[in-house]
Amino acid sequence: MKLTNPETIQESEKEFIDTINAELDWDTIEKLLLEKHKFAIQDEVDYKEGNLIVHNNQIAYKFDFEIKVPLSVIFNRQGECLEVSTLRDDVEDEENNSEENDMIEENDMTELPVKQPTIDKVGQMASDIADMISEINQGDE
Repeated sequence: MKLTNPETIQESEKEFIDTINAELDWDTIEKLLLEKHKFAIQDEVDYKEGNLIVHNNQIAYKFDFEIKVPLSVIFNRQGECLEVSTLRDDVEDEENNSEENDMIEENDMTELPVKQPTIDKVGQMASDIADMISEINQGDE
C-alpha cells in the first residue's frame, strides 16, 4: 500500500539536491583542491549527479562533478621530463607572492635574497634560443 506517489518523492529529492548544489561554496572547494591535490579548477565544472548517502554511519550528501584541470609538462630538447604541474601560472604566482609576503612579515622586513641568472647563463640561454630558431627556419626551406 503506497502512502504517496513515488514520482513526487523523486522530484522533491531532486529539487532538494539541486538547492544544496546551488549553494556550494566553490571558492572553498577550489582551496581544498589546491591544498589536498595541488591543482586548481579551470573553466567549467560539469555537475553529474548528487545523492543522499550514508557515510561513516552519518547521513551525507555526495555530489559528482567533472572538472577541467590545467596540466603543464616541461621537457628538454632530449625529450626528458623536467617538470609536470597541475597549477596554473597565475595561481602559482599568487601562492609564491603570498609566501614571500608572509616571509617578509615574519622577518620584520629584512631583505630577501633575489636570485638572478648570471650574465653567462642568460647569454647561453639566448644563444640556445637563437640556435633553435635558426634550426626551425632551416627546416621550413
